[in-house]
Amino acid sequence: MSRALPKYNKRRVAIIGGAAAVVLSGAVIAGSALAGETSKGNGARTLAAGPGTITCQDVKSQLPTIPASAQAEVERNLQLLDTQIAEANKRLVDTVGQGGPNFVNNAILGPLKDKRVATINRIATAIGRTAAKPQGLDALAPCTLNAGGAASGGGTNTAAPGATATQQAGGNSNGNAGKGNAGNNGNAAGGTSAAGTISCPDVKSKLPAIPASAQAEVDRNLTLLNTQIDEADKRLASSVGQGGPNFVQNAILGPLADKRKSTIDRIAIAIGRTSAKPQGLDSLAACTLTK
Repeated sequence: MSRALPKYNKRRVAIIGGAAAVVLSGAVIAGSALAGETSKGNGARTLAAGPGTITCQDVKSQLPTIPASAQAEVERNLQLLDTQIAEANKRLVDTVGQGGPNFVNNAILGPLKDKRVATINRIATAIGRTAAKPQGLDALAPCTLNAGGAASGGGTNTAAPGATATQQAGGNSNGNAGKGNAGNNGNAAGGTSAAGTISCPDVKSKLPAIPASAQAEVDRNLTLLNTQIDEADKRLASSVGQGGPNFVQNAILGPLADKRKSTIDRIAIAIGRTSAKPQGLDSLAACTLTK
C-alpha cells in the first residue's frame, strides 16, 4: 500500500529536479553558444569557438553581377570560403596552448588568408571570362581573431604573417640576391639558413613563349616568386625553435605554397589572355625543406 510523501520530502524532490533541469538547460545553451555560426550585420562571416572567434570579410556581397556561365564556379568557391573558415576554426580549437605568442597568426590566420586569396582570385577569374573582371577583391582575404577581448596581432592585419609579398613589401623585388636565384633563372629556387634549405621548383623554365603584351606582368610575378622564397627563408631562420614538429610545414611551407599558387595562376592568366593558357603549372607551387 502506497503512502503519501511527507511535505518536506516533496519539497526536496522538487528542488533536486529543478536543479537538474537548470544544469541540463545550461549545458545545452553553452553548447549552442560554442558551436554556433553567426553572420554579423555587415556581412562578415564569423564562427565562434571556445578559444576565440575567427571573423572574415564577406565576399559574396562585394561581387558584381555574376554571368550565368560563371555562376556554378563562383558558388562552388564561395562555399569553399566557408569551408576554409570552418577548418581554421576547428584548428583553433584543436591547437589551444600550442606554439608561442604568434602561433595563431603563423599557423592559422596566415594560411587561411593565403587560401582565401587563391579562392577569391578564382572567383574573379571566373567572372572575368565573360564580363569585366572585378578588381581589389584580395583586400577581403585577411581574417581576424578575437580571443577574450584581445585580437591576435594587435587587431590589425598589417604585414601579418601569411600576408602576400605584394602587401607586405609593396612589390619588393630583391630578387633573392645572393641565393643563386636572381631572376628565377636557376633550375630550382633555394634559400639557405642555419635551419635548413627551402627549395622550390623553377617556374620560368616551364613557361611557353610569352606574348609581348604579357611580358611585363609575367616578369613582375616571377620576381614576386623570388621575393616569397626570400621571405620564407628569413622566417625559417627567425623562427628556429618555435612551435611543434609540424610548425615549419604549417607556418612556412604551407603558406608559401599557397602564395606561389596564386602568383603562378596570375602568370598563367596573363599568358592566356592572348595565347594558349599554360596548364599544370600549379604542380610547381609546393616547396620542400632540406636540413
